[in-house]
Amino acid sequence: MVFQDPYLSLDPRIPAGRAIEDVLTLHTGRTGAAATDRALELLTAVGLGEEHLTARPRTLSGGQRQRVAIARALAVEPELLVMDEATSALDVSVQAQVLDLVAGIRRDQGLTLLFISHDLAVVRKVCAETIVMRRGEIVEAGPTERLLEHPQHDYTRLLIDSVPVPVS
Repeated sequence: MVFQDPYLSLDPRIPAGRAIEDVLTLHTGRTGAAATDRALELLTAVGLGEEHLTARPRTLSGGQRQRVAIARALAVEPELLVMDEATSALDVSVQAQVLDLVAGIRRDQGLTLLFISHDLAVVRKVCAETIVMRRGEIVEAGPTERLLEHPQHDYTRLLIDSVPVPVS
């Protein structure tokens, strides 16, 4: 699981490397150098480096913190990665980088991604299939492009129509 605000989901007292190592120890039994080496592999996979092993969350940018949270989630070698509004707190350029990263990880590792978002542009970028929910009920589901281009449900149309359009 990767949450919306990694600053709240990462312990501010624990360096990024140790946060990942703790997950590795708990879920895979790796300890010591084996856990540290794997933590570094995971940080590298999300575009961070060795210097981030000892960095505390408060010293990292929002995008770097989210990358640490993604690396930590990948430490358990999941088949399903749940991302709950995981890019909404990031600025647009960092959001694009994280989305490209997630798309690459999903493709390379064959992960299933459950991406929870209100941002339809983000949904279009990372999701092959989309489910629209209203008040806890599914109102429409289908291939993302079809659903966004030809919505069938009034609520889906309302969501699409509520996306701000730049004024020229």
